[in-house]
Amino acid sequence: MPLRIPDKLPAIDILKHENIFVMDNSRAHTQDIRPLKIVILNLMPIKITTETDLVRLLSNTPLQLDITFMKLKSHTPKNTPIEHMKMFYKDFDLLKDQKFDGMIITGAPVENYAFEDVNYWQEITSIFSWAKNHVTSTLYICWAAQAGLYFHYGVPKYGLSQKMFGVFKQKPLYPLLPIFRGFDDYFYMPHSRHTEIRYEDIAQHKELTLICKSEESGVGIVMARGGREFFITGHMEYSPYTLDKEYKRDKDIRDDVSMPKNYYRDDNPDNEPEVRWRAHANLFFSNWINYYVYQETPFDITKIG
Repeated sequence: MPLRIPDKLPAIDILKHENIFVMDNSRAHTQDIRPLKIVILNLMPIKITTETDLVRLLSNTPLQLDITFMKLKSHTPKNTPIEHMKMFYKDFDLLKDQKFDGMIITGAPVENYAFEDVNYWQEITSIFSWAKNHVTSTLYICWAAQAGLYFHYGVPKYGLSQKMFGVFKQKPLYPLLPIFRGFDDYFYMPHSRHTEIRYEDIAQHKELTLICKSEESGVGIVMARGGREFFITGHMEYSPYTLDKEYKRDKDIRDDVSMPKNYYRDDNPDNEPEVRWRAHANLFFSNWINYYVYQETPFDITKIG
């Protein structure tokens, strides 16, 4: 797909080696097309990896997407070069007067803090409020899903006695929804979190619809405002080795780390991961772009909201 992403973004070379077509801004300007504007608020610590994971999934559609990366002014990332942030990311203050067809807000390594104790809570909740009137559809992922449900609807989170870590079977509860078009009866989704949200709290809010759940990992995906918001508790965007890297990073320095479930072949960490989520992840993001962004957003982007 013709993705318009910033020139020289590291993801360009990585994805070209995977035979994924991406288009930098220089070439995109030669096409007379109104691209869909997608903004990504990347809160993950290793930003370049997350950029690549998301761009990879967004590439699976014939529509032209114009990708913008947003950052928080109130938080300085420690694991990404400051030069990278300055070159490819823009502060919310520089983007708040614009409107976007779609938005993705990633997870963040702050789930063990109370929401109000997160040092950028005030700024990110301003972005949550802004998105309701400036974005056609927003995906909230992992911690962002919990934070968005708490801020918008008062849904609490709960600590887990053991980390939810692995790849878990999911059941679509409304298989005829466009977001699940082409899905099988079950699909798989990676999870990596220390907290959860619960069915009974979702059920108290008529604005919220639980559209996917798992017997093992609980609430999977919640939809609100007819698809203007999706809250995803896992990480369909993860690459095959993300859980592996996290496990090997933490197993010798933390006492609460177990091997990721349903992940390694024969449940042996010496074996390769068994990738069971990639096809449905691509389909989910393609369905989101097609049915909840492209078919819902106005041609005149200023009329969003």
